[in-house]
Amino acid sequence: MTAAPLSAALFARLARTRPDAACTTALRAGLHARRLLLLKSLLARLDRQRATAAPAARERFGRHWQLLEHAERRDPALVRDVLDYPMTGAWLAGALASPEGPALDRHLAHFGSIAATAAVRAGCDLRLVLDAPAGLLSLPGLGALRCPAHRAELHARGRSVRITGGGRTGALLLRRTGSRHRPAGVGPGWSRLRVLPGGAAVLDDLDPYRVPPGGIGADAMPAAERTAVAGEPWVRLWRQAFALIGATDPGRAAEIRALQRVVVPLAVTTAAYDGSRPMSATLRAAPGSVLTSLPAGPHELAEVLVHETHHTKLAALHERVPLYRPDGEGLHRVGWRPDPRPVAGVFQGAYAHLALTDLWRRAATGGGAPVAWRRRAGEQFDQHREQVAEALSVLQESDELTIEGRQFTGGMREHHASLGATQPAFG
Repeated sequence: MTAAPLSAALFARLARTRPDAACTTALRAGLHARRLLLLKSLLARLDRQRATAAPAARERFGRHWQLLEHAERRDPALVRDVLDYPMTGAWLAGALASPEGPALDRHLAHFGSIAATAAVRAGCDLRLVLDAPAGLLSLPGLGALRCPAHRAELHARGRSVRITGGGRTGALLLRRTGSRHRPAGVGPGWSRLRVLPGGAAVLDDLDPYRVPPGGIGADAMPAAERTAVAGEPWVRLWRQAFALIGATDPGRAAEIRALQRVVVPLAVTTAAYDGSRPMSATLRAAPGSVLTSLPAGPHELAEVLVHETHHTKLAALHERVPLYRPDGEGLHRVGWRPDPRPVAGVFQGAYAHLALTDLWRRAATGGGAPVAWRRRAGEQFDQHREQVAEALSVLQESDELTIEGRQFTGGMREHHASLGATQPAFG
């Protein structure tokens, strides 16, 4: 599958950071097309390495590939939903980057969990045995079963699924909600993902691919484990953050719900972190997933969601229309970070902070937002508007941008200028 070329009109509208349903649809189509391309690249790699790859691993991968194809024939939309799950992208990146040997074999074993998830969601009847590396069988987007024996047997009939692994048994009943299934599961060792209110996003503190092995950021923050993640604070903050965004800019709330499928809690492991601003990130390999430490309040989470959504948008756009050269070596100062950034970082930061500046202006001037949110928005608008202007100047003067990157920067500058046309009435 190849995504249709992005029209000049959609390209220009994306530069303004404003939510747009047609832009969202185009970006999601592009992300899916790239996911299929990478999956086929992995299959082609295994075919090329037929003589050197472990026969058992190749044979197992082939069986799981056939299962995925069977599920797709039964229900293409549900299989697409599994393939587009953010952690499937992280798994693909790890598998493609892995050298031949045990590490690649472990990645290939996880493909069985992806194919099985697609099959059970598509309603296929099946019985198969899956490897459970590290004693965990993870079904992407559904949950995980602890398997002391490092193997699990999965038996599915209709919407009922039974998983057994080393004396642990989980029983699932998949309930369809819109285009997705939500499991109601019980059993020793089984943990299901917690659904965040008001949409289809989940709090994923189980998937083994949710955070890279080296952690996130300069402090290498790891993923928070299920035992350390209390669901109630995340559910409460999620609901409150969307209330703020919806009162300020309903289109942005809809855009976030359409693009973000997962929140991954990060663990705080350094005493230097004061918690005033959450540490957050978006993985290029896993767009649609927000990695963040627990925010202090709904204002902070609202800003994280807008910020990371625009990292996802720009990453998806750059995959289709390169905005800057990959080999640039220049480093530049930006107002929101202490360390100098390459052009890619300047571009991502400018785009995300331009969207936040737009949000803050609307919150500060709108009558429906709470007073505390309006006051905070006014302060943030003042602080970041000039910082974004400086970053856009860096991009405009850079020789590392493509022609399309210069055009896109021009559109960002136009939108930035419009935000200062009327000074917000803070208070």
